[in-house]
Amino acid sequence: MSMLSADETQASLTGAWRLMLGKADGLRLLDLSADGFWNSFFAIIVAAPALIVGWVGIANEIGDPDAFAGRFSMLLRLATVDIGSWVLPLIALALVAPRAGIGGRFVHYVVASNWASAITAWLMLPSALIRLFLSSASQVSSLVSLLLFALSMALTWRMTNVTIGKGVAIGTAVFVGMFVASLLALFGLQALLGITVPDDVGSQSLSGFISG
Repeated sequence: MSMLSADETQASLTGAWRLMLGKADGLRLLDLSADGFWNSFFAIIVAAPALIVGWVGIANEIGDPDAFAGRFSMLLRLATVDIGSWVLPLIALALVAPRAGIGGRFVHYVVASNWASAITAWLMLPSALIRLFLSSASQVSSLVSLLLFALSMALTWRMTNVTIGKGVAIGTAVFVGMFVASLLALFGLQALLGITVPDDVGSQSLSGFISG
């Protein structure tokens, strides 16, 4: 993975956004070469500032409030969970895509999905900021989280359909499969790393998944 220029990054984000709006021409803006495939994981760096706000908010709530080291440890574990739930479902898809008849669209999907995930991370930022400055129990925080999560899901579903390009049924099956895989990775990693997220915080941690 090499450092992308600002122009390359902007073109990739624009292409992903067009796909999220249901415009198939967005694929033309994406680099679907082998280099483009690996470079698309640079989207994690693009998403990082927005994701970090969410991690800090959750770490402040469920880490030891009196111990900086405890909160920092929690932040690192939350980062591991989010990045794991971004990447692991893509690895799973690599294994099943040829058998599912979508092997020819695997690279398209991964590149588009990575850049779309960076967009959804920033789309969820208002929710993370509200959580940082208001109580997690705030109804405003919960409502904004829910609305932005629903919007992100709708945009991701559309991106998946357009990118897979094999009709709504197969596109929806891939979307649901990736959603389930991301939840399994999310909850599995949380359990593995000893993270207990209260129900009112859980919806926020889901935003990291929207990744894949």
